Amino acid sequence: MQEVEASIRKIIHIDMDAFYASVEQRDNPGLKNKPVIVGGKPNSRGVVSTCSYEARKYGIHSAMPSAQAYKLCPTAVFIPPEFEKYKYVSRQINEIFRGFTDLVEPLSLDEAFLDVTDNKLNIPSATVIAKSIRSMIFNETALTASAGVSFNKFLAKVASDINKPDGLTVITPKESEEFINKLPIQRFFGIGKVTFKKMKQLGIRNGYDLKMFSIKKLTELFGKNGIFYYNISRGRDERPVCVERRRKSYGREVTFPHDINSRSVVLKVISKLCDELVPLLQRNKVSARTVTLKIKYSDFKIVTRSTSFISYRKINKALLMVIAAKLIKEVKLEKSIRLAGISVSNIEDNCSEYFQPELELYDSQKQVL
Repeated sequence: MQEVEASIRKIIHIDMDAFYASVEQRDNPGLKNKPVIVGGKPNSRGVVSTCSYEARKYGIHSAMPSAQAYKLCPTAVFIPPEFEKYKYVSRQINEIFRGFTDLVEPLSLDEAFLDVTDNKLNIPSATVIAKSIRSMIFNETALTASAGVSFNKFLAKVASDINKPDGLTVITPKESEEFINKLPIQRFFGIGKVTFKKMKQLGIRNGYDLKMFSIKKLTELFGKNGIFYYNISRGRDERPVCVERRRKSYGREVTFPHDINSRSVVLKVISKLCDELVPLLQRNKVSARTVTLKIKYSDFKIVTRSTSFISYRKINKALLMVIAAKLIKEVKLEKSIRLAGISVSNIEDNCSEYFQPELELYDSQKQVL
């Protein structure tokens, strides 16, 4: 296995294997080698948070409705999540990371980027560091982790998924072009289901096909994301490992016990969600420019409706309810609704004292309301 060259950045992406489910299997030996699903109960409206690799053999995956997962594997063990326990283990893992470098960018409880170009132990090999981290994680938590090592975040992230579970993949600069050329487009980090479908229609099946498109054409097809796609198809990604990741939004949502067809019921639910959201915004001294209503229909189609202020505003419940009432009128009710949510984005933290926001709003098309 080759090492990433000394003159370039050395980035590691660590991704825990089936994290929540693995923690549950660790803590309950009777669950070992069994299909374990962490999430909602099979007879509920909940979804799968994480499932073990034994459950994945049945086609079960994260975000799948629990009822569907049960149909695929009736023998699966369903366990409600215990996030405090997972957070504790995540803190243990992050302490291991920080023994090597302070340049750690957590993406979630179970994955993070590390820049080990200059590390605390002066180890020249990023591959050696990745091996050490995986070994220490297993010794201290009895859990396995997969790692990707490369010279930028994009390739490190993709690499960590190549040999899961409990794998290590290194992509050097010399190997990167051939690797990207052969990489199926659906495995590109940053290309979701909608973009993948569009690229497939354009005949883009892998990195080589993507590289055949000019930056002008990709920008025409995908907007500013086209520049990102152009660069990653050539192995270019200059994004630094960010120690402090700014939160982009705050929100609350709920799945109804039964589908509903009433705007007034949705509004009552939004009111309760605002009772949770507003104190959170106040504690974090958040001001925002955009408020978004989220609706998921019974067929799982999601629609959103947004309104933006012309400048940052402190958010209180009265304002949120005025906006929610307006936005819910824009939602069609030809289908029943299974989920509703409210969120704020385009945020600024740690602003000055709270004040009553003016009802001077713009919608997403920049038209005065």
